[in-house]
Amino acid sequence: MNFNSNIPDLGDLKNIYDENGYNHIPELFSKSDMELINKEFDRYIKDCVPKMKEGEVYYVDKENKDTLMQMQKLEEYDAFFHDLFHNSKIKELAANALGEDVIPRAMEYFNKPPGKSNPTPPHQDGYYFNLDNDKAVTGWLALEDVDDENGCIHYVKGSHKYEGYRPHGKSEILGFSKGVTDFGTEEDKKNTVKFEGKAGMFLMHHAKIIHFADPNKSKTRSRRAFGFVYHGVSAKHDKKKEKMEQEQLKAELKSKNKL
Repeated sequence: MNFNSNIPDLGDLKNIYDENGYNHIPELFSKSDMELINKEFDRYIKDCVPKMKEGEVYYVDKENKDTLMQMQKLEEYDAFFHDLFHNSKIKELAANALGEDVIPRAMEYFNKPPGKSNPTPPHQDGYYFNLDNDKAVTGWLALEDVDDENGCIHYVKGSHKYEGYRPHGKSEILGFSKGVTDFGTEEDKKNTVKFEGKAGMFLMHHAKIIHFADPNKSKTRSRRAFGFVYHGVSAKHDKKKEKMEQEQLKAELKSKNKL
């Protein structure tokens, strides 16, 4: 995929990732590249969303299609986004962070519609992944400018270094069924950093990094982003357990008319 990606030195990125638990690239994709990606995504919403399966598309209000807030497995429905996930520099950045070859897991879409969004609770992605180790990363690409008002991401720097995962419990927040239950310690507050930026900003974080985002407080702006999940070849995936959890979540969301 021919994008003029602006990638810093990979060795420096690896060192920063190991120390902090994340990488931050202020402009991975240029303004013109982002215009193309957003144009292709508008086409995707029109052409592909109607074909997607139940449980792969979530709305704040199912009756209002303008409240589209999350999608799973975008790469399975469109060649452009399959290519972006499998053949762009993003995959190379994932392998660099993990220090091994990676397996593309799922490409996702996250939105906080204006005036209609919930906060993203503090959580660790690896808690959801059903892997036998923590060799996994999530990439996050801003499709539009993001800041405090519309819900930028916050990381707890270095939280990936603690042994195991923090306790998680039900959050009642659509798309993030569980969150860290003991979040808010002095250590959490001291190490929290936020990332505001322009469309094209890219973040990549460790499966164990604690992260969260506030609700979108804007009445006019959305906060649209793509997520790219990869796990290392050394990680074994418990697909049976994951399927059981997804079916349980799907039934719960269906009962609340969110699917």
